[in-house]
Amino acid sequence: MNLPRRTFLQGLGAGALGALAGFTPASAAESALPAFDAANSDAYWRAVRAQVPLLDDPLYLNTGGLGPVSRPVLETVEAVTRQLQEHSETGHSLLQPAREAMARFIGAAPEEVCFVRNATEGNSIIAAGLALAAGDEVIFETHAHPGGSFPWLNQAKLRGVSVKLFEPDNASAEANLARIRALVTPRTRVIQVSHITCTNGLVFPLALIAEFARARGIWFHVDGAQAGGMIPLDLPRSGCDSYAFSGHKWLGGPHETGVFWLRRDRLEAVAPTGIGAHSGELPLLPGELKYEGAATRHEYGTRNAALVSGLAAAVRLQEQIGRDRIAAHGRELAGLLLDGFARLDGIEVLTPPAPELRASITTIRHARADAHKFFGYLMEKHRLRCRPVTEQNLNAVRISTHVFNSRADCTRIIAAVRAAARDL
Repeated sequence: MNLPRRTFLQGLGAGALGALAGFTPASAAESALPAFDAANSDAYWRAVRAQVPLLDDPLYLNTGGLGPVSRPVLETVEAVTRQLQEHSETGHSLLQPAREAMARFIGAAPEEVCFVRNATEGNSIIAAGLALAAGDEVIFETHAHPGGSFPWLNQAKLRGVSVKLFEPDNASAEANLARIRALVTPRTRVIQVSHITCTNGLVFPLALIAEFARARGIWFHVDGAQAGGMIPLDLPRSGCDSYAFSGHKWLGGPHETGVFWLRRDRLEAVAPTGIGAHSGELPLLPGELKYEGAATRHEYGTRNAALVSGLAAAVRLQEQIGRDRIAAHGRELAGLLLDGFARLDGIEVLTPPAPELRASITTIRHARADAHKFFGYLMEKHRLRCRPVTEQNLNAVRISTHVFNSRADCTRIIAAVRAAARDL
């Protein structure tokens, strides 16, 4: 924006609208959760479940597609929207407090955090913004979500970038690195992986890949759509150069929220491809545009501050529950499912067996039923809302277990899959 406009908005922040910067509805400030008691953990998770206004029928098992929001998030979005409309203001002053909360959540500096609409938008910023030429190579896995693959395939069409794919390996972290290494040539410019694949829940070894990429001067980008909110993130320590994740999945944020993280010392390597007010400074036309000295140069124009505030509320709830506790709970439930499915004839588990290669996603295949028939049976006969996995002809069903799911849910799921193995 130009200087006079920025000065004007900052002046507003010092007056009546300044109260919005720290605004949090009293009911959303902290959720009514009891202290965690390991001896009675089921009661604790029932209290967490009570924070989510999600219907009990069907049993929801598709956080990997879309995560339901909690009451604190809904209340924040509704209250901030109403207050902003009462003043007819953008609420731009709300973005920085939310940015600081998100930076703390992912272990980053606030100037490395850019609010986007979803992981796809963050992936697109990298694909379009890096200085790639025809013949430059980009490597990513065949299980990439369209939000991770399409931005690069678009660059193949527009700029002649060469896309090279590898099949993920369930065997070990080293096996996946070996598949990447086999594709690298002197023309390789970018390696991208899904932190956790949307198909079978494979967790890629970020630190291992980052070390390999850095030694060769290769950009390492991560599509973290399935990781943010499922497992703790410390992005600077991960070793990647950039990272994108959605707020509307495992984090339980509002729809159309996400985060793009760009390592501070890599800022100038990514050209802004979408730009407007708040991307930089230009006091008078004509003149030279000066970009913001932060990742916010990719964050432009009027934003829905209520949604960003809701995303910050989702962060607060996760911090109140505990990120390690959330990850352990989801992993425990997935482990129960894996143990139960392993005993069923006609059911194949596609999720990696090694604990370090999996988290809260469990994907299974029926020996005689295709993905849609299997999914339909579980939904219609047993009221389980899973997700069919047809990508790469996997012909499977994905089950996501999160904070609002329970051990009793797992017992019900195993019984339903046992019935499917018998009936289909």
